[in-house]
This record gives sequence, structure tokens and C-alpha cells, in this order.
Amino acid sequence: MGSHRNALVAAIRQELAEARGTARAVLAAAESARGEAQQRRRLVREAYATCLSRLAEAREATRADIEDRYRGEAARLAGHLRGLATVSATGAAGAPWKLWAPSEPAPGRSPGLLRIGTISFDGAAPLPGLVPLLDVAHLHLSGPPAILDEVITGLLLRALGSTRPGEVELTVYDPERLGGTLGAFAPLGPRIVGPGGLTALLDETVEHICSAAARESWRLVVLLADRATTEEMTRAQRAQLDRIVRTGVGRGVHLVVRGLELEDHAAVERIVVRDRVATCSSLGRLEVQLDPPPPAERVAAFCRETTARLCEGPPPARLADLEPARTWAESSRYGLIAPIGDSTDSSLVEATLGDDPPHALIGGPAESGKTNLIHTWLGSLATRYGPEELALYLLDFTDGEAFARYVPGPRDPSWLPQVRLAGVNVSGDREFGLAMLRHLGEELRTRAQAAKRHDTDRLSGLRGADPGGHWPRIVAVIDEFPALLGGRDGLADEAAELLEDLARRGRSQGIHLILACQEVSGIQVLWGRPGLIAQFTLRIALPKARRVLADDNLAASVIPRHHAVVNPESGLAGANRVVRLPDAGDRTAWRAVQRRLWRSRPSGCEEPRLFDGNAVPRLPSAYRPSGRVPSADAPVGSSPGAVLGERIDVAARPARLRLGRMPGRNLAVLGTRTDEACDVLAAAALSLAAQGPAHFSIVCLEPAAERAAARLVAELPAADWYDSSDVHFGPPASDVPRYVIGYGLDAAGPPHRPALRTLLTDGPEQRIHVLGWWRGAARLRDDLAGRFDPIGAWVALDVHGSELAPLYPQPGGPLWHPRPRRALFFDRSVHRTPEVIIPYEVNSDHT
Repeated sequence: MGSHRNALVAAIRQELAEARGTARAVLAAAESARGEAQQRRRLVREAYATCLSRLAEAREATRADIEDRYRGEAARLAGHLRGLATVSATGAAGAPWKLWAPSEPAPGRSPGLLRIGTISFDGAAPLPGLVPLLDVAHLHLSGPPAILDEVITGLLLRALGSTRPGEVELTVYDPERLGGTLGAFAPLGPRIVGPGGLTALLDETVEHICSAAARESWRLVVLLADRATTEEMTRAQRAQLDRIVRTGVGRGVHLVVRGLELEDHAAVERIVVRDRVATCSSLGRLEVQLDPPPPAERVAAFCRETTARLCEGPPPARLADLEPARTWAESSRYGLIAPIGDSTDSSLVEATLGDDPPHALIGGPAESGKTNLIHTWLGSLATRYGPEELALYLLDFTDGEAFARYVPGPRDPSWLPQVRLAGVNVSGDREFGLAMLRHLGEELRTRAQAAKRHDTDRLSGLRGADPGGHWPRIVAVIDEFPALLGGRDGLADEAAELLEDLARRGRSQGIHLILACQEVSGIQVLWGRPGLIAQFTLRIALPKARRVLADDNLAASVIPRHHAVVNPESGLAGANRVVRLPDAGDRTAWRAVQRRLWRSRPSGCEEPRLFDGNAVPRLPSAYRPSGRVPSADAPVGSSPGAVLGERIDVAARPARLRLGRMPGRNLAVLGTRTDEACDVLAAAALSLAAQGPAHFSIVCLEPAAERAAARLVAELPAADWYDSSDVHFGPPASDVPRYVIGYGLDAAGPPHRPALRTLLTDGPEQRIHVLGWWRGAARLRDDLAGRFDPIGAWVALDVHGSELAPLYPQPGGPLWHPRPRRALFFDRSVHRTPEVIIPYEVNSDHT
């Protein structure tokens, strides 16, 4: 019994132990599963938090990017809109009141939009709020009357300030205050219509619209209706008002209405104002913050200035107003026609050069605007006729540089493409004026011969014969021409003959002359030559000019400043036309036009030749030896030419002295101007060295010339040097031409004169030439014992013509008055009369 019980207890204990083990195993498994579940939950929560964080970052980055792009696009669009607004409302039409000033539109440009306030959005800089008016719309305003009156005042000031005085006619219907609402504009004299005048105003406006063929100006009709006007509006008045709305804009009639309803029409711009915020039909839902009204003192000052300008009449045309719609679109085949200003009715006045009238004479006292007129005329011609149609030759005998603007300069490389030649500061160089006339004479003969050949070929039945093409017309302008014709010498006589020939025969070959002067004595020069003055049928007289027009034509005595009388009938009374001249003195505006023409020049258009009487030409590099003097093996020219200076002619050619193996092929430079004498000798020696093998002997007997002589030796390394301590006139034997360059040879003294005479007499046949400087003709005579045959050529500096009589073939010597940096060159084997040259600058550009 006891054992059975024990066995049962043991079995129960065993089962309990197994149950506990199983429970512990199940518990451990459950604990493990719970841990794994908790770990998974933690991982999921961490992943979820990470995803939320990344999504938030991506969202913020995307939103920031969108905002940046939005701001950038908004700023770009605002910039475009601001630029468009600036172009659409320029000057007085769109400037804020603190910067406001009246401005006139560019020629041919329609009025723009008018500013009434600003438009703000999303923190960007405000944009101007613009509304249309002139040539576009009528304005209908609704809202508080006081604010509307301020808006209308600003609109009227902008419209009047952005047009020319007198172009806008203002009419105000103000029955309540009888014009007091817009009283600030009273100095302009607007038409004020009071109670009972609306019917007449509307009828008159409709009649104007029906009778106007085209718009010449604008009419602004401001209707400030009160309650009585609105209530008493008749059907006939409404019909007339509707007609104005429908047809007024096309005829320049515009309504600005407050207090009356206007019919719906595309030409009506509606402005609704609430609390200084306006909405406009053309701007949609955009709101405009209205500008404050313009300051009363600014309105009053503008009206006073405009009234004063209206009393003075319209301003003269500007230089830009004379330009054609298309540049270089005209042909000069049948003449040259170009406006030079406008008349008092603002119509342009043209000056013509062709078969009739062929030439022009301009006259007027000092400071009367002669130079301004010439600039205006040339600028007008240059914009109409291209370089293939027009060639300009300009000569200024005044002391200024009026024509320097047409050629390249150190600050502006552009030039006027039509200009072939310009001479400035030539008051002391009449020879250049004569050279230009000779050049034009050659051109006249060339054209006449070509025309004659063409006529001959045409008469011979050669239908395909080339007529030589279309010659460009030549216009030669000579300012202060009396300086060329006034002298009593052969130069003046030849110049007068050439001028008369050009004036008489030039018209048929497309060559025209414009002569200008400011003194009565200058005109007398022409009146003394009836055959010449008769060719100048186009007369332009400036204020107070005398003897330009006919004696009974007093028009020039009564015209004001900045005006001129244009008369194409030789100054006869009855053919006058008064022109107001624009101001052509603005170098900035002129430079813009010239650069535009210069950029449009055709290929092959050559730079014009400029002769400046105050400039000293430098020895061109082509006349300097490159490196050392060529060796004796190099070929030798039979007759080298020594360059002495620049000739005063159109082509800027050098003056040469041929040194052949003939008696007298020596050069004497005469005068006391050391620098110029040294330059003449240096230019001659360097140019000879540049032409081939040669041997040089430098004889320097003048201390003041030692520096220049030493510089010459530095460029001629193989040259011999002799000075006062070693005077020598027997150059060593050589197989190449030998040149003795002598500085101050008159200082050699009596002991050396025989050797010098022998060298001068016998040297040229042995290819030995002397190029020497003597400080006077008397000293040269002493060295040569009175026999000048060995000197075949001479250059005179500050030596008067009478002193040169022994060296000149005609009695009394040449007519020569020394001038700074000018020399008289005579080669008896070439010249019949001596020519004036400009010694090159040689030594100053060396160290």
C-alpha cells in the first residue's frame, strides 16, 4: 500500500517535472519570439522614422528648388516686363515724379503708354502701371472724384510732357468748377467749356473728326461731368458722344471722362479706383497702387516753360531729323538733293547741286554759323549718298580744324567714307589748295575724255560701248576761299583760272564747288571775276551777310541767328527761302552717325588723305636703310634719288633730287634753321642708303649740328667722319656712289675752298655728290667764287627770295617769304619754278 502510494507520487512528480520543463521550454520560446517581435518592431519604427525624415528633407529641398525657380523666373519675367515698360513709356511718360522732366519723342516714333502708379507682387521690385492714351484709347475713370482728378492731372502732365509743345490741344468741360479742377494748366490756355456748352463741344468735335483728312496733332477732350450733366444727357448728346468713341482715336481725338458712362468699345480703357488702388481693363486683375499727384510747382513750371517755347515757335530740326529713312538709298546720277534745316512751318528746306544750280556760295560775318551750316550740309549728304555716289574734297583756310572730325584721329579711328581729302590748318599753305584744284582739274579732264569716247563709240554704232560707268559726284568745299585767291601772285592767278574752269565745265561732269567766307572783302574777290561769280547761282546768306544776295535783296539783314537764306537764283529777290539751321556741333551725336556710316563702308574704301598744316611729316620707314648699308656687291641704280621732304600735293609724295653723272648734281641747303637743315640732309642720306650700295662721308663743321650728324652716322655704320679738326674734301676711292654730307660747309674757311670747288665741279661725273648746308646764299657765293654752276639744286629755308636771285634763272629771284617748317626746293634740270616742300622730321624720333 505504501509502496503503491510512493510509486504514484513518483509518477506524479515525474509528470510534474516534465510539465514544468515543457512549460519552461514554451516560456523560453515565447520570450525569444517576443524579443524578436520587439526587435522587428523597433527596426520598423526606426525605418519609418528614417523614411519620414528623408521624405521631409526631399519635400523641403523640392519646395526650396521650386521657390528658387519661381523667384528666378519671376525676377526674369519682371525684368523683361520692366524693360518693356521702360521702352513703352520713355522719358516723361514713365518717370517717377521725383525724376520727372519733359521729353520729346524721337522723330517718327509714336507716343507710348502713360504711367499712373506701380504694380507690386511677391516682394519683387514694383513695376510701373501703364495705360494707353494717344493714338490708342479713350479713358473712362470711375471712383472718388477727388482721387480721379489727381489721376487725370498726372495723365495730362505726362501726355503733354512727352510730346512737342503745341502737338496736343487741350479742351476741358468742367461745369461744376468752371475749369478750376485743372487750373494748374491755365498757363497753356486750354479751352474751358462751362455749363450748357456740352452740345456745342460734342458737335464741334464730331465735325472735326469728319473733316480731318489725317492726324496732324492730338485733341484731348476732358469731360468732368457733374450730376446735372449726367441726368440731363439727351439722346442727341449721347449719339454724338458714341460717335466720338467709335471714330475719334483714328483722327487723334481722345476722351478722358469722369462722371459719364461710355459705351463698351475696344477703344475705351476703363480705370476703376478704390482707396488709391486702381484696376484697369487692359491689366486684368492686376492692381495698381496709384502714384501721388504731381507737385503743383512742377506742373506750373512745365506750363510756363511750354508757353514760352510756344511763343518762340517750334524748335528747329535736329541733325537726326535730316537723316533719310534708309541710308545711302539715293542716286546722284541727276544731282545731289539734301535738306539743311527746316522752315518756320517745320517743313524741311533742301539744297540742290546739279545742272542748275551747279555750285554754291556761302557767306556771313564771323560767328554767324558758317561752319555749322557746312557740317549740317555734309552730314545730310553723307547719309543719303554712299561712297559710290559722292566724293568729298574739303579744304579749310581758317585757323581751326573744322574738317578734322571727318578723318581718323587718335581718339576715333572712324572716318566719313565719302571723304577723299581733307585739309586743315592750311591758312599758310595756299600751295595745297592749288594742288587740290589741279587734282580736280585732272579728274575733270579724265571724265570729259571718257564721255567723249563714249559719244564717239555711240555715234559709230557700238551700242554695247561702255560709257565708263557712273562717276560719283564730287563736292569740293573751300572754307575761307579768299585766302587762296587773294594774293597778287602767280599762285592766286592759277587758282582763279582753275576754279573758273572747274565752275564752268564741272557741272557737266558731276563736279560741284561750295565756296564759303565770312568777310565782305572775300566776296569782292569773286565779284571782281564775273565769269566765276556767275557760276555760283545757289547763294546761302547767313544773318547780316553782305554782297552774297543781290543788292536789292535785304533778306539776310532781317533773319535772326541760327537762320539762313537759301536762294537758287543768284540771290535775286523773290527766290528766298528762310531755313532754320540745326546744331551740328554735338561731337558725340556726330560721331555716332559717322561710326555707323564707317561700319557700313564698302570693301576697298580707302582712308582719306589728311593734310594738316600744323603737323610735321616723319620720314617714312621705306626711305630708311634696313639694318646695315648694302654691300658693294649689290646692284647699283644708275640715278639714285635723294628724298628731301614731302611735297605739298594731294598724294603726299616725296620731293626727290636725282643724282646722276651730270655736272651740277649737288645740293645746297641754305638757311640758319639748324634743325630743319639737319633733317633735310639726314633724309637725303638715309633715302640714298636705302636704295643700294653707297659710301658716305660726314663732314660736320658746325657744333650745333654735331648731335644730328652723330645720329646719322649711327644709322650709316660704314660712313667716314670728319670735323673741324680734320677737314677733308677728298673722299676715298670707291666702286659705289659716294656722297659727302656737309654740315656748315661755310665754316671750312679759305684754305679748303679750292678743294671744295673742285669736288663740286668734278665730283658728279665721278659719282661723287655733295649735299651740303650753307648758312646763307652769300656764304655759298664766297665758297664758289661767285660761280653757281656746280650747284644744280638748292633748298632754301629762312632765306628770302631776293637773296636767291643769283641761283634763280629769272631776274629778281623767286617770290618766297620764309615760313616755319617750310622750304623752297629748286632743281634746275626739272623745275621751271621752285616748289614748296615740308622737310621731314628725322632726328627727333631717335635716341
